[in-house]
Amino acid sequence: MPLSHRGILARAIRQFKGTRVFTPRSLFARALANERTRMEMLDQNPITPFGRRPLSLSTVEAQRGVREFPEGKPAHKWQVFRNICEARASLAISDRALMVLNALLSFHPDTVLTAGATDLVVFPSNRLLALRAHGMAASTLRRHLAALVDHGLVLRRDSPNGKRYARKTPSGDIEQAFGFDLGPIVARSDEFAAAAEAAIAKRQALGILRERMTLARRDIAKMIATGVEQGVAADWASYHRTFREILTRLPRVPKCEILEPIVVELVSLAKAIVKALEQHLDPIEPVPPTSPADRTQNSSPEEPSSSEPDPAPGAHEMADPSNARTASAIPIRMVVELCPDIVDYARGGIRTPQDLIATASTVRSMLGISPSAWEEARIAMGDGQASVVLSAILQRGNAIKNPGGYLRILARRAAAGKFSVWPMLMALRRQGQAARDRDPPSSSFPDDFS
Repeated sequence: MPLSHRGILARAIRQFKGTRVFTPRSLFARALANERTRMEMLDQNPITPFGRRPLSLSTVEAQRGVREFPEGKPAHKWQVFRNICEARASLAISDRALMVLNALLSFHPDTVLTAGATDLVVFPSNRLLALRAHGMAASTLRRHLAALVDHGLVLRRDSPNGKRYARKTPSGDIEQAFGFDLGPIVARSDEFAAAAEAAIAKRQALGILRERMTLARRDIAKMIATGVEQGVAADWASYHRTFREILTRLPRVPKCEILEPIVVELVSLAKAIVKALEQHLDPIEPVPPTSPADRTQNSSPEEPSSSEPDPAPGAHEMADPSNARTASAIPIRMVVELCPDIVDYARGGIRTPQDLIATASTVRSMLGISPSAWEEARIAMGDGQASVVLSAILQRGNAIKNPGGYLRILARRAAAGKFSVWPMLMALRRQGQAARDRDPPSSSFPDDFS
């Protein structure tokens, strides 16, 4: 244990008695230097935490990394902190823990930290630390401090009584401090820089994949719509089914290893559709004959199929918004939010009920719904509600095997006054919430038509 000033002076008198230099001040200075040398030989940084907190192997590893790191290497503390923030996902560090780390770094007066230095320990109280952490609660602060220690970002240098303080020399210099050691920040600076570069490269690659996926989705949707509207001879229903099947595999949280094969399939599908459109433009190449079933699927909205009965006179004319049930009772913003896939087939976006109705007329043919089934739904529900129902059917994708038959049944229920479009929209909202919670979506569409 270090001696008091009186004890040091008494030892100096006994040690240097009989020498030529025998003033109290000189004796005390020489004795104090000898005492510091003796204590430095016995000095050791504490390794174990205070109290009931156990010692983890990660802490031992961090201690060894600090000891074995070459001394004298500088590190810019804020640059290292930015690298840690960039690599937060790979390091499994929460944002609240990074807030506490930022507060700890702010208590060190130097911007450049040197490896092997003895002054890398900061010793703020929890009250001051919580203030710099934007008023973080004490229990939350302690939890995130423990997380920083467990991840090897800081080390505990606990005093014998667990308090954080510094012992200073008579000149005011810090002789020994108890608190949190920032040495691992310096020792692992190269590791954090490499992790940050990898995280940035991964984020850029993910951004490129998402851009290509968005472009491919837009091209496919608009090319299918153009082919149907222009009467291009191609299996547009098959293209649309393939397109919907690919989109159903999109993850909620995008990752490069999952998005890359999906983007490849979308690009291949887009190239196939472009080839079909280019063949239609070339008058030299003959158009392959189609079967009656293909003509039923590929018929445009204006060309009724020969296998379907002719609709009632005037059924092809758009219903008058003044006397028809339109989508004005249902907010268009809600329809677009719950059924976003319908927007891919709109030419100029969907902002009004008329935009929704026009887009639904185009999507009808791609879903393989016959003109007679579509007219039956329009008569029973009105143009607006029928368009909303079609948007919901499109959003369900492959979950509905026969969209035309499904729409006919809903139209008959609507004609009998037993159907409302609101439960379908609320069901889509619940499905979206369930998907966000990573729960399997529940069956929400009316499958029992009895």
